[in-house]
Formats: sequence, structure tokens, C-alpha cells
Amino acid sequence: MQRKINPLLLLFSLVGGGIGFVIGEFLLRQWGTGLPVIVVTGIYFGVLALCIGLACLVAELISPRLNGNSWRQRYTGTSWKLLIPSTLVALFLLGMLFEWVYQLNPGSTKPVKDIVLVIDNSGSMIETDPDQDRFTAAKNLINRMDKDNRVAVMVFDHATTLLQPFTPVKDQAAKDEVVAKINSLATTDGGTDISLALEDTMSHIRESHAADRSAMVIMLSDGFSETDHERVLADYKQQQIAVNTIGLSLVYTEGAQLLQTIADETGGQYYDVQNATDLSFVFQKIYNDVGDRTLLTKRTGAMEDSVYYQLGRIAAMLLIGVAMGLALGLIFDNRHLALSFSVGGAVAGLLAGVILEYGLSGGEVKDAVVRLFACFILAGVIALFTLVIPVKENNKLTRGAERPGRTGRGQRSNDSTSRGF
Repeated sequence: MQRKINPLLLLFSLVGGGIGFVIGEFLLRQWGTGLPVIVVTGIYFGVLALCIGLACLVAELISPRLNGNSWRQRYTGTSWKLLIPSTLVALFLLGMLFEWVYQLNPGSTKPVKDIVLVIDNSGSMIETDPDQDRFTAAKNLINRMDKDNRVAVMVFDHATTLLQPFTPVKDQAAKDEVVAKINSLATTDGGTDISLALEDTMSHIRESHAADRSAMVIMLSDGFSETDHERVLADYKQQQIAVNTIGLSLVYTEGAQLLQTIADETGGQYYDVQNATDLSFVFQKIYNDVGDRTLLTKRTGAMEDSVYYQLGRIAAMLLIGVAMGLALGLIFDNRHLALSFSVGGAVAGLLAGVILEYGLSGGEVKDAVVRLFACFILAGVIALFTLVIPVKENNKLTRGAERPGRTGRGQRSNDSTSRGF
């Protein structure tokens, strides 16, 4: 039993981690919105484990510092057979399992599936949004919604109109019906009553309450109205319904402050938009960020600061690290390496989980760099841990090999003596 390291294996493991990251990021962008998130996450970790395992196997074939020449001569065939099942397949399944657990909602927490669009249609919008880009943005968002969403549309000036009660957007025909109602709208010459719009929106949410889902509001306005925050927002805060607000070409600071306050007090986000053509992007961003929760991306929504999910991500990454280390031990058919790599994987997974939890920010490029760092940590720490936990070469005898002290079946060794001599 020795503490030692294979520098080539460490180098190749880091290279494999980098290659796995590149492939995983490509698949994340290609399939991130087309496949279920648990499948995409499973593929990401499966590919990463395969690339690291393949790189380590090649390194030991070139320079068998950890397993010894006897392994290279007798067991490489078995290692190649175990490579894909113990890395790609095993980590794909485990990645899906951990992502599924991470998606569970504890206690009374409900997923946000109901979305209310509350859109200003007052007379000032003729100048602020002459081309009605706000309605184009609303229609684009509806066409991109998932089939398990429900949508409601409210328009307001000095009064509120329920243009579309909550309806499932389960197919394109259902979406087209909502879009047709929006197409029938024309800008009015009325004033702006944000307080009334919020009260009427909450009334409709209560009337259409669903026990297994929660709601979220997207409110757009270019104006200001006197609002009793404590009274109007009390139900939103009690039911944890976020109101995301968009200020369009706001001239008066009072309007921006009002929309900012509404968003802050309900757990939503405020967006200051100067050009109406940017509204489609903002609407889509709000929708994408609602309750987004995966092991590989920044957590958003009501559970963004949840200690439960902070610990959940770190624990899941720790177990993924252990699984990767164990997979390497299985590939080499060496229980000593399996122990060393598994313990190293636990440490690597813990560090990678902390990096992901506190490094992800929602920025596309920055988050990719954070994931790359986590992949390098997984690949490097596992390979280094043979310096911490001693290992032994794989020198098991093949079937039929002679054992010390025997010259053949039924024969005694030459140095044995008979009783009495």
C-alpha cells in the first residue's frame, strides 16, 4: 500500500473533464429547452464521467503507475468493457435521479404554472408604444409557454378588463384563441390605475385557485397612480405571488419607484425598458427565470435563497463525485483505487457543489465558466487523492496460475520433508 500519483493520469483527467464540459455545454444549449430537464442533466453528468473515465484509462494504459504492468497485461479488456456501463450509463441514471429529487417541492411549496399578464392600455401608450409592441411581446410569450401552463390576460387604464380568464395553453389551438383576443385590442384614451389593476388581478387569481400550482404576475405600465402598498400587496405577499414589473419609457421617477416597490415587496423583479421593441426579450426572460431550479443553473423564484435547496445541490454533487470516483475504481477492477477515488470524489463533489451554489449568477458566459471550474475540480481532485489514501497495484492471479509452495496438482514442493526424517 503506497501513496503515489500518476502525473499523466492527472493531466489526462483534467483534459477529459474539459472535453466533457465542452460536449455537455453544447448539449445543454441544443437540448436544454427540448428535452425534460432531468434527462438533460443526466446526459451532462454521464458524458462528463465518460470523458474523465476514458482519459484516465488511456493514461494508465500508457503509464500504469497506479495499477501496475500486470493489470495492463491481463485486465485491460475488462476495463474497456466496464467503461461505458460504469460511467456514461451509471452517471446518466444517477444524474436523472438527483435532478428529480432536486425538483421536488417540500412542504406546501407549489410550482409556478399560472401566469397573469397585466398590461397598461391607457391613452399615454399611444406615444409610448405606438406600434403596440407590448401586445406583440405578450403574444410571443404565450406561443412559447409550456403545455402545462395556464395564462390569463388583464388590460387596464382607469378600469380593468379581464380579456382572457385563466386557460390552459395545452396546444397551439388554445394559444391561438388567446392571441386572437389580444389582436382585437385597441389603445384607449383612459387614465392609469395600477392599484385597481392589482386588486382585480388578485380577485381573479383567488377565483381560479388551483391547489397544486401557484401564480406569477407580469405587469407593464408607463404611468403612475397613488397606491396603498400595504393593503394592495398584502394578499400577494401572503400567498407568495411574485409581481414582476416593467416600466416602459417612464418619464417620472414616481412611476419607476412605484413599480420597483411592487416588485421588491412581492419577491419579483423590476425592469426599466426604454425601447418598446425590447419587450419581447424582457417578457421571455421573466418567464425563463420563474422558479428555474436545476443542479447546473442558478436557482430563481421563491426558492432562490432556500437553505433546503442550497444543501440539496451540494449533497447531490457530493454523491455524484462519489459515483464518479467509484466508477474509476470499477474500470480498473481495483478495490484500493475504488476507495481512494470514491473518497476523493466526495471531496471533489463537495467543492464542486459549493462552487455551483455560490458561483452561478444567471449570466450565460459567467455560469459556463463556473461549470467549467466545477468540472476541473471533479476531474483533478479525484485523480490527486491517491496521494492521500494509499493504493495497491492490481496484481490478482489469473485462473490456473501456480501458487507459491506448489509445483503442480497432487505434488509437494521440493523443500518439503517427510515425517520421521
